[in-house]
Amino acid sequence: MRENYLTVKGYGESEIIISKSRFLTYIERAETEEDAITFIESIKKLHHNATHNCSAYIIGAHDHIQKANDDGEPSGTAGVPMLEVLKKQGLKDTVVVVTRYFGGIKLGGGGLIRAYGKATTEGLLVAQVVERKLHHIIKIAIDYTWLGKVENEIRSSSYTLEEISYLEGVEIIVSVLKEQEDLFQNWVTELTNGQAKITFEDAQFIEFVVK
Repeated sequence: MRENYLTVKGYGESEIIISKSRFLTYIERAETEEDAITFIESIKKLHHNATHNCSAYIIGAHDHIQKANDDGEPSGTAGVPMLEVLKKQGLKDTVVVVTRYFGGIKLGGGGLIRAYGKATTEGLLVAQVVERKLHHIIKIAIDYTWLGKVENEIRSSSYTLEEISYLEGVEIIVSVLKEQEDLFQNWVTELTNGQAKITFEDAQFIEFVVK
């Protein structure tokens, strides 16, 4: 299972005008190539009369799927600079489409590269970049005599208390960053003088918006 990585929070769209040409940017998270292609086709259908619908996507834990499409713009002036923006920001599982309605003024190769790069960057600001951090879900089983102390210590710590179940004993569910799991277990063991039963329940990603 992959660990911490950057991607987009979700769908976003933006628009900029450069030399009378409209550049409409559409961004979405895509965890498979099929998802990316489906999204691209939906935007192309929406803007079937546009001058160009250029696209780029990067998918996989090791970025093993990378595609860029200039859709009629001079080779390397649209899809590639869009993909480069995604790569420079370290994003994964992200697809972007930039739709251009030509305004009558030619931008030249350098102008196009800057325009498509800027359009992608603007779209990412709207879609928002998030860091997905792998957390382990850990269950702490304790006697009721430990409840007040353990609950207060967890709530005042950097760990996240998810749930408390009041059974014959108390079960506290906590989410902990994967890299802090050993530190957390040692902390709880010391806190309860070894009286807590600590078990790993599951793993999940929690997202944090990158400012």
